[in-house]
Amino acid sequence: MTTAYHRGELAVQDRAELSRQAGFSLGGIGTVIPPVAAEFLAAQPMVVIGGTDRDGRVWATQLSGAPGFLRAPDERTLSVAARPGPQDPLAEVLAGPARIGMIAIEPATRRRMRINGRSVPDGDGLRVDLDQVIANCPKYIQKRDHRPLLPGEEGSGRAPRAVDSAELTEAQQRWIRGADTFFVATASDRGDADASHRGGNPGFLRVLSPTRLRWPDYVGNAMFLTLGNLELNPAAGIVVPGWESGSSLHLTGTARTVWDAEPIAEVPGAQRLVEFEVTAVREVSDAAPLRWSAPEASRFNPPVAPVS
Repeated sequence: MTTAYHRGELAVQDRAELSRQAGFSLGGIGTVIPPVAAEFLAAQPMVVIGGTDRDGRVWATQLSGAPGFLRAPDERTLSVAARPGPQDPLAEVLAGPARIGMIAIEPATRRRMRINGRSVPDGDGLRVDLDQVIANCPKYIQKRDHRPLLPGEEGSGRAPRAVDSAELTEAQQRWIRGADTFFVATASDRGDADASHRGGNPGFLRVLSPTRLRWPDYVGNAMFLTLGNLELNPAAGIVVPGWESGSSLHLTGTARTVWDAEPIAEVPGAQRLVEFEVTAVREVSDAAPLRWSAPEASRFNPPVAPVS
């Protein structure tokens, strides 16, 4: 993985007729963590990680810790003072060397950055040798404040619990329909991983069936890191945070980009669509010891068309 685009990203940029813009955006991809980015990471209580399991399935998950649990001991290394518990879909992956994608996000200020690299276990945490450090814009991030779960509060002291299934339950479908944020993990055909944020007004992530989702690809920076990976490798994973409950909904499956003009025109703001086929579901209760405030929607969010 380098600061040059791979052939999948280049192919999508060309098809979208955004190669020129993508060339300008390439300046946002580096290989080191500058001091201002190190300060940002040290202030975060959460990071989202994507990776591929032994069966080739891609998953996304979130790790939490007190601010300072993310630390850059030098400009090419990130230290993460946390590892996923046994109920997490990436627990086994991160117990050994892995190629991972990460995104740190601060909803209160609508700031985010992506970090991709190679992780190894380091005590109770991880050490990540960096391949890419990527600046991202604040579009489609809903503003939220966080606080730690308080002693005695509902959920405090409870161990995370996982429930697996092959398709979405009715309750999980309602969870997805109400979501204004999710994170998607992908990997290239060489296994280099990436994790990215997707946001919009509730309803932008649409449930087409218990095993099929669709979301719009809105105007962005034209890098197409997610869609470029999907061009080479359809495996993908999603995590939908339960901001108020601390639970998380993990989905793995395959995804494809929809370029057909007719269905795209039916979705306000969509430049393209992504359809996701679910092959496995894991819901983890009490996954994160954080609670978040009600969201303030991004002014960039396009409206959501009513379900017909």
